Parts: sequence; structure tokens; C-alpha cells
Amino acid sequence: MLSVARKIFGSSNDRRIKPMRKRVEKINALEPQMEALSDEELSAKTDEFRKRLEDGATLDDLLIEAFAVVREAAKRTLAMRHFDVQLIGGMVLHNGAIAEMRTGEGKTLVATLAVYLNALAGKGVHVITVNDYLASRDAEWMGKIYGFLGMTTGSIVHGLDDQQRKAAYTCDITYGTNNEFGFDYLRDNMKYSLDQMAQRGHAYAIVDEVDSILIDEARTPLIISGPTDDRSDLYRTIDALIPKLDDETDIELDEKQRSVIYTEDGMEKMEQMLEEAGLLEGSLWDPHNITIVHHANQALRAHKLFHKDKDYLLKDDQVMLVDEFTGRMMEGRRLSEGLHQAIEAKEGVEIKPENQTLASITFQNYFRLYDKLAGMTGTAITEAAEFADIYKLEVFQLPTNKPIQRIDEDDVVYRVASAKYQEIVNEVRDARSKGQPVLLGTASIEKSEIISTLLTQAKIPHNVLNARHHEHEAEIIAEAGMPGAVTVATNMAGRGTDIQLGGNYEMRFWKAIDTFTEKNGREPTEEEEKQLSEEVLAAIEVGKKEALAAGGLFVLGTERHESRRIDNQLRGRTGRQGDPGKSKFFISVEDDLMRVFAADRLNSIMKSLGIKEDEGITHPWMNKAIETSQKKIEQRNFEIRKNVLKYDDVINDQRKAIFEQRREFMHAEQVTDVVTDMRHDVIDNWVAGAMPEKAFAEQWDVEGLTETLKNEVSLELPIAEWAAEEGVANQEIAERIRVAADQAFEQKVEQAGAQQIRAIEKQVLLQVLDGRWRQHLQHIDQLRSVIHLRSYGQRDPLNEFKEEAFKLFNELLDTMRTEVTRILMNIRIAPPATDEQKAQLAAAREQLLQREQARPPMQESHLDPDTGNNEMTPDKIEKPGEVQQPGPPLHQAEDDWSKTPRNAPCPCGSGKKYKHCHGSLTGADQQSV
Repeated sequence: MLSVARKIFGSSNDRRIKPMRKRVEKINALEPQMEALSDEELSAKTDEFRKRLEDGATLDDLLIEAFAVVREAAKRTLAMRHFDVQLIGGMVLHNGAIAEMRTGEGKTLVATLAVYLNALAGKGVHVITVNDYLASRDAEWMGKIYGFLGMTTGSIVHGLDDQQRKAAYTCDITYGTNNEFGFDYLRDNMKYSLDQMAQRGHAYAIVDEVDSILIDEARTPLIISGPTDDRSDLYRTIDALIPKLDDETDIELDEKQRSVIYTEDGMEKMEQMLEEAGLLEGSLWDPHNITIVHHANQALRAHKLFHKDKDYLLKDDQVMLVDEFTGRMMEGRRLSEGLHQAIEAKEGVEIKPENQTLASITFQNYFRLYDKLAGMTGTAITEAAEFADIYKLEVFQLPTNKPIQRIDEDDVVYRVASAKYQEIVNEVRDARSKGQPVLLGTASIEKSEIISTLLTQAKIPHNVLNARHHEHEAEIIAEAGMPGAVTVATNMAGRGTDIQLGGNYEMRFWKAIDTFTEKNGREPTEEEEKQLSEEVLAAIEVGKKEALAAGGLFVLGTERHESRRIDNQLRGRTGRQGDPGKSKFFISVEDDLMRVFAADRLNSIMKSLGIKEDEGITHPWMNKAIETSQKKIEQRNFEIRKNVLKYDDVINDQRKAIFEQRREFMHAEQVTDVVTDMRHDVIDNWVAGAMPEKAFAEQWDVEGLTETLKNEVSLELPIAEWAAEEGVANQEIAERIRVAADQAFEQKVEQAGAQQIRAIEKQVLLQVLDGRWRQHLQHIDQLRSVIHLRSYGQRDPLNEFKEEAFKLFNELLDTMRTEVTRILMNIRIAPPATDEQKAQLAAAREQLLQREQARPPMQESHLDPDTGNNEMTPDKIEKPGEVQQPGPPLHQAEDDWSKTPRNAPCPCGSGKKYKHCHGSLTGADQQSV
């Protein structure tokens, strides 16, 4: 009955999209009018729209005309015309919602509609991508549309300096990765003057691959950290003790919860071994041994929870983490709290120092800074509840431009993995024999190499795409759509790069250029390049027809992932833009997902049905059972992320208060009133402590107050005499001390000059605030790691955390006031330096600079709630197939790159000639973005 009702009335999603179709008709009706405009008239529409906004119009009032203008600009600059469904996608993004669009439906082009419309407001629009390559590519590519319409475009990639970042944020539209935007926000709040800050606000953002960024990446908060002391000997010593433990009696391992702990026997054994190693004095649980306990726990986790070639791999004698969602090797990313060092000790490589937190924020709280947020992806509906709950974002499923022809076959389930692998090899052999390209999706490097070995033994040519071979990603992806091609890939397959049937034009064109150059000893002329381009396009067309005739791309999943979205992303690589295609998953009871969550029950059912080890069963009920398991895991992961957010919300209120206060200090010309109030508050607290309100005069700690004033603020006052005077109360003594302190500080002002002292006040205030905040973050981290123990006392850990965090924040404010007062009251104004003193000072500064340069730089990290550890963010993200070169921000409205001589260096800064870079004869531009 439900399906019948849907056919008659349409789904709820159809009903929400229906009103948008009327707007599409109005946009289409304007197309002839826009086509009749000259380039100058079309470009002038931008100024017209901005004038109407100033006169009181809203963005919604301009939507129909603005979308029609963008569509016409895209036709003239990129030879692309927005489909009707893409116009609907633009409306969804403008309304601050998530547009779920199938792979190949042109999400990049869709974004231009909402980006242009919202950029008219002049507050800046941020477009967030998953890596630097896509940020640069999309900014340059779509920037042609914005530049044609008189808007500027910038891109934020790793390696830019502060001035380049500021210039990019000043543009109307700024492209960049989620990490770069988040870390820029944190770095801005560590600057000491407003002109050093890069970002100018958070008005509107569109997040590409929104499920990856707001859900997968949201598991890990952004953390900027600095190095601490070297403890490599301690890590190695403790690491040597772990293999001596008995897995049966000394530890408890829970793979499902990804946790491992010592048993009582194991703890006693560890305590004894630590004593013999000379690391322990007294009991393991004495307060001074807490660091030893922490490192013993981390060493155990390194050995039992983190596995080589699955969670990390070794490259150039370094431990490189592997992203579980994309399979990419994460250059520069490190686990924190000593866990990465424990893994380095386990693998016997160089151990690098730990880091301490300097600033942090979760992605959830960063993206909630935006006044309006939108997103787009191919897989969001399975996480609609989380998007609604955490971000207040609705998910709209957009129809495809052409009907979907992909066939999704039922899963085949085997009892043992060996039988599954044999059947996979047979399927690949059959597909290849008829010229059908095959993409095999795996969940880890280890599994991809098992598949690769089996294919090699079966003498089936193939390419492997995983973290070990990511340098060749572009080349492998380019060949993956060739007739009969076999590609084995981890979940990184196709991220940011579509698999095109018949091959990728760009890669094949450059290959043809290189072949020509090698053969003839010279580069081809423009005419020869054009001929090569036509030959490549013709070859691709022939290959595409052959691949389509064989059934299109065959996506073969070698196991199910914990998340249905990852499976759907793999499936989405085939059947793009109405092409035929097929997807099928092969599963065994021995797979990680099945083994941990359903192995015993499923194995017993298959045995009772008489299923042999080499037989596979296919049934919709089996699909339903696997999907149910995945839903349970997704729900559990959602609860984990939600729980992390609840705790971070506590610190987020404090973070916002500190950052807002910091900005106020920087905006203010002087902070004398703030410093004076702090000084008076500190004095009042000292007096209240020494002379309580209801205490008798004989009970006052006059001597203690006198010493405090002398030691803390260099004031020697006759407190005892004042206290002995008839009728003098504690409030009057406090007033006399305040006056004396103000007079003493005023003398410093007269001595050094008001301008110099006012600058010193602001600098001291900001530095002390930063120092206290960093210390506060360390205390919060420590509190967060142990607060769950309060549950044993029947108390709610979250409420306890809120209460304790509030106390710590008040302590932060108190200590900050005291420290600022102490520093400013003890400042000594030195007389002008002699030439000799100046030379000594210059030498000292040079030594200090050399020491600072020798120190490891600040690093950027994430916290994984599954493991409770931080991960460093990538130092750089490479374009598939080549190293990403940081370039200047793009200002498309001012720079007409098309006038660049073809043999001159490309303006993008890639180092290539213009004709081999942004001036290339690209046929790929004609396809949908």
C-alpha cells in the first residue's frame, strides 16, 4: 500500500522538490533573453543585482534571474549548460540544505549557482572540498564563470603564507579544504593583531562530499599542537615489556569496541616488570607514576589495536597512518597522547617527540559558525537523521538527468574467504574476456594485496590503487574505464576523479604528447597537438562503445564496509549519466564486518542449511540482514560522535568567550581600563583572603597580606599600621592598596611614556590569555580522559564534566588576572642601551632565533573518538599523479589567463608551459563537471 501511495502522491522528497520545478520553468523562459545579451551586458548584471540588494531586494528575489545569468555565463566560458536538475540542486544549496546527487551528475557545476547568488551579498562565500587538488582545480575551473561575471576567486591550499591567505579570503569566493578553513580559524585566534588575521567572517559555505567532511572527518577535532620533551627511551623500554604478556590471561581485547585493557593479573605482571626495569618507584597507582601508567596503556594499544598494512604502513622508516575511509596514506598526520610514539617504538623506527595542545575545535562546532551552511554529495540519505540532529540540515535526493541503467545484484555470501576469493577471480576473468572494465573495491591495503596476488597467479593483468601506489592514482584511474581493464582499489577509488569509459582524455592526451616528443626529439606544433587531440578523442570514442557494449563498468565489492555510504560510493562509480553498469558484492563469514558482528549466527545458519564451504548463497533476506548490521554500526558511530559533541559543546562555549574577548582586546586602541579592573579585582581578592568580611581584626593575616603585596606586585605598604588605626575596615585598606598600586603603575607610565606602556599592556594581556588558555586545554584533556570513572559512583559523567570544566574556567580567569597584574606591576623600564649593550642584545636575539628555528614547528591534529587519540592533519595533499605546488590566489575577474603566450610559464605557478597546463586543448571540459 505504501508503494502504491508513493506512485499516486509521490514520495515526501518528490513533494518538496515539486515547487522548485516551477522556478526552473521561469529560469528556462529567461534563456532566450540572456542569450541576446552581449558579454559586457551579461557581466553588468552583477552590478545590477548588487544595486537591487542595496535597495532592499532579497537574494530569493534575485534567484531566478541570477541562475539564468550563471547558466549563460557557463555556456560562454566552459561550453557547459546547467541541466534542469542541476538548477534544482542550486536552489537546494541556496536554501541551506544538502543535495544528494548521483556520481557524474555535475555537483561542481551545480555549486556555481548558489555560490554566485550568495556572493552578491559581499560577505564572502566558502566552498569546502576534500583535498587541495580539488580546491585548486575547482577554483580555477569554475573561476572562469565568476571572473566573466566580475567576481574574484581565491583558493586556500597548504603552503600559502598569511598574506596569500588573507588575499584569498578577501575574494568574493574562496575554495579550500575543511582542514585549511578550520586551522585558519584557529590560527587567526592565535594572532596578536587584526591585520594578521586571514578570515573575514563565516557567512555562507557549501561543503562538497558533505558526508565525508561533516560525518567521517567530524570524528576528529582539529588541534594545533607544539612539541614537548623527548621520551624515546621510555617508549622503547615499555614497548619491550608488552610481548611478555599472555594474551589469554593478562589482557582483555574487545575488537567490536576497539578497546584493550590489562586484567588484574596483567597489571600485577606489568607492575613487576616495570620495577625490574627501574621505571617504577612505589605502587603503579601512586600519583607520581601516572605518566608510566599512561604510556603502558598506549604501548598495549599500539600492539593490539593498530596493525601494520591496515591502520598504518612503514615508508622511509616512518609510520604513516592510513585513512580508513579513503585508503589514502596520510602524510604528516600523527596520533597523539604518545600513541604514535608507541607505534614507532613497536616498529623500531625513529621516535619523534609528543605534542601539546595549543588550540582546538571540532568540525561540528566550526561549521556551525556559519550563518548558512549547505552541502552536496552522492551519499547522504542514510545519514539524514544525523545531519538534521547535529547541523539542522535537510537532505534532498535529486533526480538524475538521465534514467539510471545500473544493475545492482544481490550479495553472494560464502562460509570461507578462500571460496569467495576464487569466485571473484572467476568473475573478473569472465568480465575481462568480453571486454568489460572491472573495478574491485577493497576495505584495506592488506585485502587489496591479497586480491592482487590471486589475480597475478591467475595471469590476469591489473592495476592496484592503494596507499602504497597513490603516486600513480591519476594514471590508474585514467586507464580504469578502458575495455577489459581490471583495477583493484581501496575506498579511495575515484575520489575527485571519475572513471570514464574508454579512458580519460587529459591523461591520454599528455601521454600522446610525451610519446611524440620522445620519438621526434621536439615538442609538437599547435597543428600537431590538435591532430593528436583528435586522434585521442577518436580512440576514446571507440573504446567507450566497446565498453558500453560489454555492459559498462562492473563494480565488484570484495567485502561490505561498516558504513552503507562507503558501499554506495563504490557502487556510484558505475552507471554515470545514464551509462549501463553493474555492481555486485562478494562476502564471507570470515570478513571483518561479519566476523565481529554476526559470524557465529550466520555460520550456524549456513551449516544447518547444508551450505558447503565453496558454495555461495544469494537471497534478499541476506542483503537485509547485512544492511541491518550496518545500520546498527552506523547508529553506534552516530552516538559516539554525538557524545563527543556533547563534551565539546561545554568547551565550545568557553572557546567562543575567550576568542571573542581576544578580538575585543585587539580591536581596542588601549586596554588600560581592563588592566586596571584586573588589578583592582586581584587586590580585592587578596584582601578578602587575608581579612575575611566577618572576621575580627585580631584574626586578620596582616603579615601574609604584606608579604603577598611585596612579592607579587612590588608594593611595600604599612598594612599593619593601617590595620591598627581606630575604625579602619578591610574595605578601606583595600581602597588604600588600590590607590597605591595605581600610583605606582602611573609612575611607570610617566617614566616609559604612555604609548609604550599601552602597547605593553595589550601584548601582555594577549600573551597571558593565550598561555592560560593552552594550560586550560591541557587540564580539560586530562579531565576528559578520566571523567567516565565518575559513573562508578552513580554520577553522570557529562554533568560532572560541565561542573568541573566551569570551575577550571573560573580558575583560568582568576590566574589570568593575577598574572597580568604581577607582570605589569613588576615591569622595569631600562635606560637607553649603550652600543655595546645593543651588540650583545643583537647577538642574544640571533641565538634565540636559531633555537626557535631548530625547534619542530607547530603541527595540526585530529582526535579519533573510537581510539581516544589525536591524528595530525596532512602536511600536504597531492594532486593524483603529481605533487601539489602552492600557488597564488586566483583573481579571475582581473587576470585574463587566455592572453598568456602558449610557450610562456603558466600563471597558476605549476612550472609547466601554459599550453601544457591551463591552456591545454582539453576535450574533457565538454563533459559535465
